Formats: sequence, structure tokens, C-alpha cells
Amino acid sequence: MSSKKIRILVAKPGLDGHDRGARVVARALRDAGFEVIYTGLHQTPEQVAETALQEDVDVVGLSILSGAHMTLVPRIKKMLLENGMSDVLLVVGGIIPEDDAEELIEGGSADRVFTPGDPLDKITGYISSRFE
Repeated sequence: MSSKKIRILVAKPGLDGHDRGARVVARALRDAGFEVIYTGLHQTPEQVAETALQEDVDVVGLSILSGAHMTLVPRIKKMLLENGMSDVLLVVGGIIPEDDAEELIEGGSADRVFTPGDPLDKITGYISSRFE
């Protein structure tokens, strides 16, 4: 990793009210040496994109368990691009079917999708590897 800490926004877009997984991932990212900003629950796509811009983050991590990933992820990606943040890595975690994960990645909405059961070091390692 470079001397500049990688800044990661962990966000919970949509109506999903379960954030235990997001908090566990945020803590693992912090413990791995990243600077983490956590938005809390019930963020709109606009709030996520605005926070990413204001905080000048390198990575946006979305935690979605509500099933709305095929709507929320492309919308947030579009807003990041509109804000000139094409270099921001967008990763998604949650209960996301494999076909949807492939579509999000192949369609350019997400760089990587993690699902329950993925080891935390897989997430931190992936992000680290993107900034070497």
C-alpha cells in the first residue's frame, strides 16, 4: 500500500435495516489499515454519491440485503460518474444471486461483488491489490 491511506465509504443504500455485516466489514477494513467512513442505514443513492464526493474516497462499498441491488448499484455508479469519480472502485456485498453479480460486473456497475461467507481477508486483499 502507498503511504496515503485508502479511503473507503461503506454505505447501506435503500430500506434494508440490517447493518451488522456492514459494520463487521467496516471494522475489518479499518483493522487492515484503511480509512473507513460509514454512512449508517437508509441512505439514498444521492446521499451515497454526495458523501463519496465530499469525503474524496477511493472506494465505495455498498451493503445491500434488500434485493434492490439491480436498481441501486447502477444508479449509484451513474451518479459517481456524473460527479467525475470514474476512478472510484465500487464494490458490493450482500445477498446477491450469482447471475445478478455477473450482470452488475459485466455491465460496469460494480467492480466486484462479495457474498455472505466470503472471508474478510478476501475483501481487504482485493481492495489492497487494486491500489498497489
